[in-house]
Parts: sequence; structure tokens; C-alpha cells
Amino acid sequence: MLVPAVAITASPRSEFGKGAARKLRRAGQVPAVIYGSGAELVHVTLPAHELGLALRTSRVVFTIDFAGATITAKPRDVQRDPVRRVIEHIDLIIITKEEAAERGAIGDAIRATEAAATEAGMDPAAAVAAMEDAIAHGESASDAADHALSDVREKAEEYSEANAHAAAEATAEAPAEGA
Repeated sequence: MLVPAVAITASPRSEFGKGAARKLRRAGQVPAVIYGSGAELVHVTLPAHELGLALRTSRVVFTIDFAGATITAKPRDVQRDPVRRVIEHIDLIIITKEEAAERGAIGDAIRATEAAATEAGMDPAAAVAAMEDAIAHGESASDAADHALSDVREKAEEYSEANAHAAAEATAEAPAEGA
């Protein structure tokens, strides 16, 4: 099940600088730039709330409606306030439909891996890290998800056995009370 691209509407931006950016943020907008695929750099604003919700999704792909055209893009760089964690600026890079489909498939596999790891009582972050490592080594998203879960399951079993062994040793070495 591929997650559809997040549709978002961009507005052109003509004012630049710190003061203009602050004014935009107070109005619920985020300054952004869109570039890539030989296209000229475009300065835009995006709705802060919609953008924040979309960025919670792994490997999100945006379908941006701008000046009558539809642009498919992915986040390249997200700048956040270090204290409040609000998005201050985002760079979006234009991608092809094929890249968007691949990115969506990987995102789906990541979410499925997180859910399966959580359900099995395993660390979802470790499962996702193992999966991303497998993808980096050329595995498909679904194969990487399967391997990541089995790797994390094996490590969990090793830790469980080591903990049981350590507990047994600690019990055997404990002095008898009242002696």
C-alpha cells in the first residue's frame, strides 16, 4: 500500500530577510525553496501546520501546487528552532515520479517494520536502522524489512539469553541470608 503524496499549496515569496521570514512564520507560513532537475530555484511559502503534519511521515513526498503547475518534491533540508522545534525553513528538491514511487514504497516498509517490531516487543528504532542499512546495501524495501525484523529478533533473543544467564549467576553468587 503506497502512501499517496501529500498535496500542499505553495505561494510565491517576494520579501526576503530575517524580518520578512519572521512575519511569515507569525502568519502561519514557512519560508521554503524548491529546486532541482534543472529547474530554476523558486522561493515560496508553505502552510506551517500542514507541513509539520506531513513531515511526521517517513520518506514523505509532496505534490506541490504552485502557479498552476504541479511539482513533485521531497524534503532536502529542514531547519527547526532548537528550543521550540518549529520549522523555520525547508528546502525541497524536485524528484521524478519513479523516485516518488520508490520513496513511498520505502516509507511504507519503514512504517510496517516499526509496527511489526513494536507488536513483537522489539525496538522499532533498531529495526528501522537495520532496514535502512539493508536498503543502503542494495536490498529491496520488502526484503530489507524482513531481514531487519529477523536481525532485531535475533539480537533480542541474544540479549534475553545473556540477561537470563547473568541473573542465574547473580543468584548463585548471592550469599545466603542469615548465615
